[in-house]
Amino acid sequence: MSTSDTETRHISIRIDRPADEVYDYASDPVHLPEWAAGLGRSIEKTDGGWIVDSPMGRVVVDFAPRNDYGVLDHHVTLPSGETVHNPVRVIADGAGCEVVFTLRRRPGMSADEFRRDEAAVTADLATLKRLTEGR
Repeated sequence: MSTSDTETRHISIRIDRPADEVYDYASDPVHLPEWAAGLGRSIEKTDGGWIVDSPMGRVVVDFAPRNDYGVLDHHVTLPSGETVHNPVRVIADGAGCEVVFTLRRRPGMSADEFRRDEAAVTADLATLKRLTEGR
């Protein structure tokens, strides 16, 4: 299935902190369990990459290299072997920023599962906002 055939949602949140500060925090994989509980509650670096204990089981997360463009993309390899690409951007907006997560409905995913994923991402972004605005 091509990505043009999939259902896509852009989930965003405004954060009243400079984009570079939000990016610095969110791009450090060590912080992931603090703000992205929807992905997992613990993370460890191994020879094979970053391993996350997720609600789906142990997954491997491959993060985009640090960059000057606010790109927080990451690939998640599920226990099934399927790899999901998650585009995420931190976009400067005046003294603050907007964080945008592009959520795509995977083949075979029910509407209910997609809604649960959307709710989890929305909650994760709200946590990122709370944590970074409190810094």
